[in-house]
Amino acid sequence: MKFFIQTFGCQMNVNESQKVEALLLGHGLERAETPESSDVLLINTCSVREKPERKVFSFVGRLKAPGRIIGVMGCVAQQYGERMTERERAIDFVIGTQNLHRVPEILETVLRDKSKRVETRFYSPETSLEIFKAPLTSPKVSSYVTIMQGCDRFCSYCIVPFVRGRERSRPSSEVLEEVKALAEKGVKEIILLGQNVNRYGMDRGNDLTFPQLLRKIDSIEKIARVRFVTSHPASLDDETIRLFGELESICESIHLPFQSGSDRVLKMMGRGYSRALYLEKIEKLREIQPEIALSADVMVGFPGETEEDFKETLSLLETVQFDTLFSFRYTPRPMTRAAEYPNQIPEEVKLERLQTLQALQSEITLKMNRLQVGKVKKVLVEKPSKRPDRFMMGRTRDNRVVNFEGPSDLVGREIEVRIIKGYQNSLLGKMEEHHVY
Repeated sequence: MKFFIQTFGCQMNVNESQKVEALLLGHGLERAETPESSDVLLINTCSVREKPERKVFSFVGRLKAPGRIIGVMGCVAQQYGERMTERERAIDFVIGTQNLHRVPEILETVLRDKSKRVETRFYSPETSLEIFKAPLTSPKVSSYVTIMQGCDRFCSYCIVPFVRGRERSRPSSEVLEEVKALAEKGVKEIILLGQNVNRYGMDRGNDLTFPQLLRKIDSIEKIARVRFVTSHPASLDDETIRLFGELESICESIHLPFQSGSDRVLKMMGRGYSRALYLEKIEKLREIQPEIALSADVMVGFPGETEEDFKETLSLLETVQFDTLFSFRYTPRPMTRAAEYPNQIPEEVKLERLQTLQALQSEITLKMNRLQVGKVKKVLVEKPSKRPDRFMMGRTRDNRVVNFEGPSDLVGREIEVRIIKGYQNSLLGKMEEHHVY
């Protein structure tokens, strides 16, 4: 029996799909090359925004076929529960965010009993966090490692605490064991995942704090690079910031969502920090690591956002000069306070503001990429490029994509590349001779 997992959403969804794949392979199933060739189709979902949610039902509608078992897991599954099977009869089972460890068992039940199953309860401790991914069957350069799940902040617009639960950290011993296992398999870069990684360990008493965990990972041989997402400005402490200048493995990049440049909007969002505090964190990061690349999330059209509020967001972009920005229109999410706020912004106004913001950020991103021209950057080679033959693709330590001409046996190695051109979304480089690590 062959399975295919289609993932919609964030990096954590990707990592969880890999974990479920490990479980299914361990139970004797095989990977299908395409969703159309699968006997079992699993759809992993995100409900932080509305668009991935709509994709799920559209995808099921296109792929449903006689005899094909379809399961939905992840945030949308947690949010809708039984309503998913009522809305789309082709869905055979629904698996919530803390039930991933039960996928093989539930699939077996569905096949045996020809019945539908819905499992969305929360667990304590959360068993799904302890699923290790399958052993690598081919060279892999970078790997996700989930260190915690859930959030205790309850920002007024955010559905995460309702579909992911409260903050739960994995035991540090389990995290370190997984990182060591990946290092032995040849993984060079680890990306630590959590809704608010800076609060790692705070629910575990005497276990490691987040900075202590980073120090332990830095000491693991063969791990050359460490990144982490997502940090929260209110929780990013000075000790973690200092590690950008102390630990060799910590990459010169950070994702630090700010959501709005207006203190009034930030207060309505319940973010727990001010514009001034956010800028103070940026200043500290750049003081410790001048080469750090900054990315962030920002939202436009939050209920009650005025033109003046929006201008403050634009001015924050100009002040910080983000290397990359992920920008979105506000969409009301079920169960959140903001969905009930007055003064909801018309969609056409949201769209106009989003287009204005994205145009400004496009200029900034292109400028920041062009500033890399002439620099020699260390690039971790990931795979062949989409460019013509003999071109490879890798990432700099500050998380920029670089395409350059070189042999395929460089995959997994760190090389020095001189940047010769900066584009909107990538860099073009030339490999420096005799600078391969």
